[in-house]
Amino acid sequence: MSTANKNLVPGNLIHPGEILSDELEARDISQKDFAIKLGIQPSLLNEIIKGKRGITAEHALLIGKELKMDPSIWKNLQSNFELDKERINQKTLQRLFAIDQWNMIEAMIPVKFFKKHELISGDPIIDIPVIKSVYRIDHLDQLPEAFNYPSIAHFRRSNKLSTDRINLVGWLNFVKFKAKNITVSQFDSRKEENLISELKKIIQKNQNVIDNCAITLNNYGIKLIVQVHPEKCPIDGVSFWSDGNPAIGLTIRHKRLDNFAFTLFHELGHIFTHLINNNNAEFVDIENHEEAGEYQNSIKENEANTYANDMLIDKNSWDAFFSKSCRLQKNSVIDFAHSQNIHPAIVKGRLSHELKSFSLKLDIDNSIN
Repeated sequence: MSTANKNLVPGNLIHPGEILSDELEARDISQKDFAIKLGIQPSLLNEIIKGKRGITAEHALLIGKELKMDPSIWKNLQSNFELDKERINQKTLQRLFAIDQWNMIEAMIPVKFFKKHELISGDPIIDIPVIKSVYRIDHLDQLPEAFNYPSIAHFRRSNKLSTDRINLVGWLNFVKFKAKNITVSQFDSRKEENLISELKKIIQKNQNVIDNCAITLNNYGIKLIVQVHPEKCPIDGVSFWSDGNPAIGLTIRHKRLDNFAFTLFHELGHIFTHLINNNNAEFVDIENHEEAGEYQNSIKENEANTYANDMLIDKNSWDAFFSKSCRLQKNSVIDFAHSQNIHPAIVKGRLSHELKSFSLKLDIDNSIN
């Protein structure tokens, strides 16, 4: 028998007394007659059959002799019963302990979100090791430390949405957990210009854009993780180091090409402007009105915004285009986008942002394909 089979825990315990009862019934032997033949009290035999007593070595010899069976069969049945009983007791204790642990941490975990995305199963014995791995902790009492996220100070904000910190921290750790399972090429910051050029071509073409951007980024040594956000977690993206490679996590929350392109290039701005100089840095891009002033005054966030704008559209070219009276005409937008090797939706999005008007009457498709 294999080691795995020896360690199996039965669903139900079968006392050898039950087997003896079946054997006596099959042979049409009464319990009273059998007890008298063995020289034991009928009440004792009844307790064995009901599982209240075990079969001793003496009983095994007597039963084996009378039933013309190897006595070791009955002794082994009793031994296996005792072992299985102990295994079940240990399994029960393990589950009771796991339930206690889960009850202790459940309020600090986005359970609904993790279940929806099949990260956890609902069985604490299975899920607790997963939670430790996702939050990168050795002991569950370290979980509160996961909420000390200094990088959450770096936000892109809105005055309409509130953030659930548990969901936010859960999403961030989930993205990092998924990033560890991605293998990419070696990162070389000197290839920045080539990477930007290839990404702009993919965005301009807008065909299978997310997958193609992921493949291109991976080829340049940057991990891309696209993971939808939980409830009350209006996060757009995050950039960080993952096992020696930069990584970007995106939610594609708005499902618009201009938003995807800007957020992706915003995170690339953090990588090429900030992360390459600090392997411990991390930047979270989220909307929240409570610290809008802090975000607006953040030098690094403004630098990432400028990087995204300038890499998507040349600054001097944009200034010249924006000063034209025809800038809101569809043909002008399309011609300018073509000159910049970028999709017209990017130009439309930039106009909407700078004019603070998100209902421009330009018939330009902004969906992600």
